[in-house]
Amino acid sequence: MSFRGKLILVSFSMLIALYAITGGIMGNFFSSHAQQPINDSGAQLRIFESVLQHIQNDYVDEPNLEKVRAGALRGLANLDPYSSYLTAEQVRDYQAKKQNTLTGIGAEFSQISSYLYVISVVKGSPADKAGLKAGDVIEYIENKATRDISLYDARQMIMGEAGSGVKLRVLRAGAKPQTLTVSRGSYKIPTVEVKVETGKVGVITVYSLETGEANDIKTQVQNLTKQGVQKIILDLRGVAAGKIDEGVAVANLFIKDGTLAQVIGRENKVLQSYTADPAKAIFDGKVVALIDLGTAGAGEVIASALIDRKRGEVVGEKSFGAGTEQQLFTLKGGDGLLLTVAKWASASGKTFYSEERNNSGVKPSVEVKKPDTPEPIEVENLLEQNEEQQQNPQATPTPAPKVEPKPVVKEDLQMKKALELMQDKPQAVETEE
Repeated sequence: MSFRGKLILVSFSMLIALYAITGGIMGNFFSSHAQQPINDSGAQLRIFESVLQHIQNDYVDEPNLEKVRAGALRGLANLDPYSSYLTAEQVRDYQAKKQNTLTGIGAEFSQISSYLYVISVVKGSPADKAGLKAGDVIEYIENKATRDISLYDARQMIMGEAGSGVKLRVLRAGAKPQTLTVSRGSYKIPTVEVKVETGKVGVITVYSLETGEANDIKTQVQNLTKQGVQKIILDLRGVAAGKIDEGVAVANLFIKDGTLAQVIGRENKVLQSYTADPAKAIFDGKVVALIDLGTAGAGEVIASALIDRKRGEVVGEKSFGAGTEQQLFTLKGGDGLLLTVAKWASASGKTFYSEERNNSGVKPSVEVKKPDTPEPIEVENLLEQNEEQQQNPQATPTPAPKVEPKPVVKEDLQMKKALELMQDKPQAVETEE
């Protein structure tokens, strides 16, 4: 989206926020201007100016314009989950990297339908121990509804002093709403795990792609090669945290030439292109990657590179779709705007994040779904069911349409498919009845 487009959306978001604050005093005005073209920035700004003028002249009490401004700027969340308005105090903390001194719970988040959504949970982390799962929707953090705050604010609320607890009201498909208390504390991301399967197939399970992880994976690939391994399965399921450089470095271990990833800016301009270095490619045997809904960002860099360069199959489910870069713009009053200024993309130029869920993520070359994987698109249905239950707690629930029970998964179907591909005799994967 161009900067002009973003300005239009910001202005329109401010307009909506102002309208909410005034309690609808501009209802007649909006109805008479309902046909204003949404992409005409001048028209939208004139509407905004008119609303502000009515607040100043006609609102029943003396308006707190600072509150109005802050409320309007918070409408930036309508651009994308990663753009946010920061107060002056938040700007100071951000610039001082104060958030780096706080402790999290070991989960990666995004927003879907304005609610906090769990992309993945680190194995062995406080979140994992408390029972939080990938695909969960967090309705409340303590007593604050996540739909009323930005993703940035939600993350800040979850972080805190080590040893302290945070209460999360969780909505989960197929289960009643529950409140989990998660103790903030240090945790260690599991190191890369390696095993050798029949047929000299090495399996490398990755848990993160933060700084240094690519070197660890390189070491494991070298060790497997020394053991006579000729084929490698790279398990990227649940890998949502990481840096684009690490993803590129891992992809380069298996791909010796061509573009591996890109960073796309305004008007689809390529800000940076990552090209494979032949000297860094150390494995030329067969390779297959596994991805799922918990794969995002740097993990998507690897998966897309394998597909675009026709280097190997990618098995599993469409990944989540993430990978953006933000820049802080400070304002005169000391507050600021954290705006998305770039997106990560595949070698072909397709960005991983998209405003439309259907266009987000990396589609596997060989699709094998896990029956229990919740789709983000189903979140809205989950929220609607929860809202109806809250509004009518005593009402007899409407019988749900009969749905065939999902098969019980007794094995890792995605890994099974990957191993079959390694044997060069792929067969249809069937779930057990």
